[in-house]
Amino acid sequence: MITSLTIQQAAKACGLTVHTLRYYERIGLIGPVPRQANRHRLYHAEDMQWLEFLLKLRTTGLPIAQMLRYAELRRLGNSIESVSERKAMLAQHTRTLEATLINMQQTIAILHGKLAMYTEMERQLNATTATREEYSDDRTAEHPTPPHPPTRR
Repeated sequence: MITSLTIQQAAKACGLTVHTLRYYERIGLIGPVPRQANRHRLYHAEDMQWLEFLLKLRTTGLPIAQMLRYAELRRLGNSIESVSERKAMLAQHTRTLEATLINMQQTIAILHGKLAMYTEMERQLNATTATREEYSDDRTAEHPTPPHPPTRR
């Protein structure tokens, strides 16, 4: 089991760029990452768990300013104020996501209805086209088109 990752390994593991990891550290979204004697960053399991959580927040649309506030509160420790505010932030974000999910489910239902409508329209059009082709073939057999007389030059 790997106990620490270089910045390149951490970036690859979480799907970010090295630049983004450095940016997150610079703005305070992630705390200072421990470094080796050669000044290379080493990311540990706790760092990776925090990054994974941040990515969930980012992927679900939480603004970076709110992510920064959450990170600041987390660094302050588990006081009642910090815990209560973090809980309130996550509760609000959860409500926002739930509303978005309901909206998306309604949109998906509408799209399924449209797809069913177009499937039925295609079925009817294919049936009509087949009937027209059959009718056209029957009519040609009953009344063949006379050959054109040769053209004179």
